[in-house]
Amino acid sequence: MKSIFIKAIWSSLLILTVASCKKDAKTIEANNGQHNGSVQYAKGFSIDREGDFTVVSVTNPWPNAKHSFRYAFVPKETLEKISVSKDFYDAIITTPIENLVVTSTTHIPALESLGGLDKLKGFPDTDYISSMPARQLINAKKIIDLGSNETLNTEMVLEMNPDALVGFAIDNQNTTYELLQKSGIPILFNGDWTEQTPLGKAEWIKFFGVLLQKEKEADSIFKTIANSYHQIKELAKTSNKKPTVMSGALYKDVWYLPAGESWASQFLADANTNYLWAETKGTGSLALSIEAVLEKGQKADYWIAPSQFTTYENLANANTHYIKFNAYNKKKLFTYSATKGPTGGLLYFELAPQRPDIVLKDLVHIFHPELQPNYIPYFFKALE
Repeated sequence: MKSIFIKAIWSSLLILTVASCKKDAKTIEANNGQHNGSVQYAKGFSIDREGDFTVVSVTNPWPNAKHSFRYAFVPKETLEKISVSKDFYDAIITTPIENLVVTSTTHIPALESLGGLDKLKGFPDTDYISSMPARQLINAKKIIDLGSNETLNTEMVLEMNPDALVGFAIDNQNTTYELLQKSGIPILFNGDWTEQTPLGKAEWIKFFGVLLQKEKEADSIFKTIANSYHQIKELAKTSNKKPTVMSGALYKDVWYLPAGESWASQFLADANTNYLWAETKGTGSLALSIEAVLEKGQKADYWIAPSQFTTYENLANANTHYIKFNAYNKKKLFTYSATKGPTGGLLYFELAPQRPDIVLKDLVHIFHPELQPNYIPYFFKALE
């Protein structure tokens, strides 16, 4: 999201809201909902119909969360006819929203593809945003910089008074979100970053589809992405080669690389490779010594995502151990760190979660170049 090693995630509790109570209004109870089965791959949220409105349940807002959140999204034309009991929901949002704040670059592609960037009024650390349409709005001061996630400018947010703030969290402690929630601003937790599969992350576009009242469009976009992903995965299987792959680099004498059950490891499996740490447990990163990585990965055919390094010279100057790997000497290193937006943000952190099909195309082209001879990689580039 916003850093190479830590994808910032700030947060906490939730929400408020408004109910227009009328004597002849009907109250929709939470337990009347019918699960519509529209979420196929994501594990952290579901979408249900409850009478005349939609409910999104976020069940995994952060790792090991003990509390889930339920948000009621009520169309404007329906709100006058019913009352919604706020006792059943962490937030009640009138849709479609007109004034929105989001807090992660991974939220930007969903808004852009759904035609909702004009609703976005504020974002922390706008320099991280790479989307050109979003940058045009930032330059026109239609999207305001709100400081940083760590020190979100609450005064500006309160003055902006958004219909909703889409946040993300590492745990349930966030005084800024609590303050905004107590002031009447709905806080919606988005847990896309906790998903462990490429298509699971991408499916969170449906969360924004509900928010923007564009559920059919979101379903269609995701279906196209999923079909594209499956097609390239099947293409990769046709190769009779299965190259060995290593990843990561040293950070303060510790080598971090994807664990075997992680999102990154899944990409390498679907690209028909032998990722050397594929059998390890965990969905995050492994922390290893240089000796352990050398022992297992010295003869690897390819080296993917070597941290922030974009040239062989910088890699060698950083640590002489790097030149001991076969992938270094055979010039088989590829990085996403060289693909940046106009203000230096890494495009991979912004767009890759929503477009895993493009990531997989890049990787299949790298590992099996004969299958896509005319393809030009989008994220991953060879080190210079």
